[in-house]
Amino acid sequence: MSRPIEDYAMIGDRHTAALVASNGSIDWLCVPRFDSPACFAALLGDEENGHWQLCPAGDYTVTRAYVEHAAALQTTFTTATGVVTLLDVMPTGDDRIDVVRRLTGVEGTVRMHHEWVVRFDYGSAKPWVRRRRVEDGDPVITAVAGPDKLVLRGPRLPHPSDHKHVDDFEVRQGEVLTYSMTWLPSHLRTPGPHRYTVDESIDEAVEWVAACDLTGVPHAELVRRSLLTLHLLTHAETGGIVAAPTTSLPEDFGGERNWDYRYCWLRDASLTLMALLEAGATDEARFWRDWLLRAVAGDPEDVQIMYTVDGSRRLPEMTLDHLPGYAASRPVRIGNGAVEQRQTDVTGEVMIALEAARESGLGDSDNAWALQRLLVDHLAETWQEPDNGLWEIRGPLQHFTHSRAMVWAAFDRAVRAVELHHLGGDVERWRVVRDEVRDEIMTQGFDTERNTFTQHYATSEVDASLLMLPLIGFIEGDDPRMLGTIEAIEQDLMHDGLLMRYRTQTGVDGLAGHEFPFLACSFWLVSAYAAAGRHHDAHALFDRLIGLCNDVGLLSEEYDPVGQRMVGNFPQAFSHLTLVQAAFRLREAAD
Repeated sequence: MSRPIEDYAMIGDRHTAALVASNGSIDWLCVPRFDSPACFAALLGDEENGHWQLCPAGDYTVTRAYVEHAAALQTTFTTATGVVTLLDVMPTGDDRIDVVRRLTGVEGTVRMHHEWVVRFDYGSAKPWVRRRRVEDGDPVITAVAGPDKLVLRGPRLPHPSDHKHVDDFEVRQGEVLTYSMTWLPSHLRTPGPHRYTVDESIDEAVEWVAACDLTGVPHAELVRRSLLTLHLLTHAETGGIVAAPTTSLPEDFGGERNWDYRYCWLRDASLTLMALLEAGATDEARFWRDWLLRAVAGDPEDVQIMYTVDGSRRLPEMTLDHLPGYAASRPVRIGNGAVEQRQTDVTGEVMIALEAARESGLGDSDNAWALQRLLVDHLAETWQEPDNGLWEIRGPLQHFTHSRAMVWAAFDRAVRAVELHHLGGDVERWRVVRDEVRDEIMTQGFDTERNTFTQHYATSEVDASLLMLPLIGFIEGDDPRMLGTIEAIEQDLMHDGLLMRYRTQTGVDGLAGHEFPFLACSFWLVSAYAAAGRHHDAHALFDRLIGLCNDVGLLSEEYDPVGQRMVGNFPQAFSHLTLVQAAFRLREAAD
């Protein structure tokens, strides 16, 4: 039976990430990158699909927390005979992929159970496993299959038992046992132990978070955790920002709304960049801009909405039929067919993010502005075409109002770059198109009878993405038309105090089934309330949303308010970046 999504915590090294359950089991890990095949895939199946567990052998209670502001997870197991802590961390600082697990006896004596089950290629490939000694003289266990090798080290290694490795042993007060697992290509020689210590890895993360300016920000501790989560989802070498470290955690339990989020959406990455800039993380802005230039280099007609971590373009969507899926939700998908979609809003988000970076003091480059000019000039020729929209609709293409507003934003930021930063470009043409787009939205994307903007031009339905209009400067937050839009969204999309993206029963997305409230939408509503002057409502909703974080401050994509459980891929960058942005909007409103 699948454990609740909120039962997991994330550790990572900015190359990949692992999900650790409260029972001490690592149930998801892709190596060596976020978008690589998983070697532990119990999250989408069961223990036979791979996991690594350290926990008491009998009954116990659990508390856990991250160490300071780092990605080191400390789980405390309390039993009738004693207390033991498990510290999990993925050391940073080089190109190795290591997971380190340190057991410490705190009180009494605790009998522990150790289980190591490796299944490469998303839980489908049983490896060749053997125990051997390496050059440093210590015994290790190696697991090899195809291109992958895992090496397990520790003071007491588990023994083979029915395609697993298991062990039961006692930890006494004062004892410290450290286990480590290293991934490397199978054709390479087994390396020595990792040279970084656990404490050094913790210090690096604490130093990064300490540099973020959160003065006056509400719930600053959870905002810090969100910023660090976004930081961990940014690849350390390429600068690509993934939407989540998981695939196929369902938006509809038992349904087909299961997607692979281990890739770099231009939109999500742009919004993540803006959240990091809010906190003063300009180095990430430069890093991501360089990734963007490499990824989209070439003809603007060839620009995709998403790429792999290293900027590769091919993400063919396929299903893994050997996995039953989280909570029996099939299909399990890898790759993402939305890569072929037309999403006109993406250029707007990219332009907004790069303008924000420019205004934050990030030095411009000729290549960056040349790319922006190409994107905007191409958009001037194509913006009138319908698209799949922000939500990657798999139904008929539409003229989505949010997409049109982002087109307006793209030209607005291009004009601003010329007027304020004295960059060169066809500013007269850009002004004309900007005004044309705005006029079209006001006439075709606004329902005068309901006094609300609409989801797209052919409907009177609303969409939570309309809450973005004041946040990008398209309209004032207290404009009567925006106030009417907020009211319509509250009436049509509010479910137990949280917002849906849109009404799925209209069939606009071309998919069967339903979904749950989308957390980013409710954080947008916080920001929209603040812009509208509804400060009390903004703080009340923000406080409620903060209360939905799990015990270590992480959020999934959606939330089921009736079942009181998390839904969708986890942890979700979109949820955390909108949390950060909402916190800064509340600070601005207070100022």
